[in-house]
Amino acid sequence: MGVLISLLAGLVAVVLGMGAAAVRAKQLDKAAVVDVAWGAGFVLVALAAAVVGTALDDGTGWRRWLVAAMVAAWGLRLAWHIRGRAVGEHGGKEDPRYAEMLGGPPSEIGMTTVVRRVFLVQGVVQWFVALPVMVGAVLTVEWWPVVVAGVLVWATGLFFEAVGDRQLAAYKEQPRETRPQVMDRGLWRYSRHPNYFGDACIWWGLWLAAGLASGWVAGLATVLCPAAMTYFVYQVTGVKLLEKTMMQRPGYPAYAARTSSFFPLPPKKA
Repeated sequence: MGVLISLLAGLVAVVLGMGAAAVRAKQLDKAAVVDVAWGAGFVLVALAAAVVGTALDDGTGWRRWLVAAMVAAWGLRLAWHIRGRAVGEHGGKEDPRYAEMLGGPPSEIGMTTVVRRVFLVQGVVQWFVALPVMVGAVLTVEWWPVVVAGVLVWATGLFFEAVGDRQLAAYKEQPRETRPQVMDRGLWRYSRHPNYFGDACIWWGLWLAAGLASGWVAGLATVLCPAAMTYFVYQVTGVKLLEKTMMQRPGYPAYAARTSSFFPLPPKKA
């Protein structure tokens, strides 16, 4: 019963978060607002599950709030980092990714279409990916060393994502005339997308800490969640999507030839 209530509470949190984001998207005429709601929405889900677990007095309390803190540290940082790109960049116009996907801004195609094709889809994915967090909030820790392993994997992911984002931001702040053609320094020397690699590690770490640490049943029942997140950031919304445009930029094909696309590896010799 506790698991079901936690899942329902998480669903309500997703609906409220995406609903508020849709209202803001209509105000700004930008579907890209959903990118901010992506990270922030996971925080709402984690807090809702933690409150339910505490109210029902189910599960392991210290793990419940540890996982909620891990999700909050990742989600709030991501939402804060991405807010400028989602709302302030592109000359006040829609993010090109969403403009291409939808065929225009919300004012032209209608919010019903935007909600159905963007907010509803991402809301469903968000709830599914967060299943380990919601389940772990009301279950007892069976193997505490797995929680430790999860925290270490999560910390590795947060490092790659946060440092990678900061290094890329510093690169973009340099004058276009004097900066290198491509960003191939720091973590970007070893991976073309260290931030997406970090994002995948974040969710495998949370699965270890909240899912597998609760036992084999919970672990197997939720293992598709981090796998789905990894698939999306690599094959759908992240690496593959960016590579289509990046390959057209001067110097990028040569950079791609010597640098791993996802997993950090030593660069190949020319």
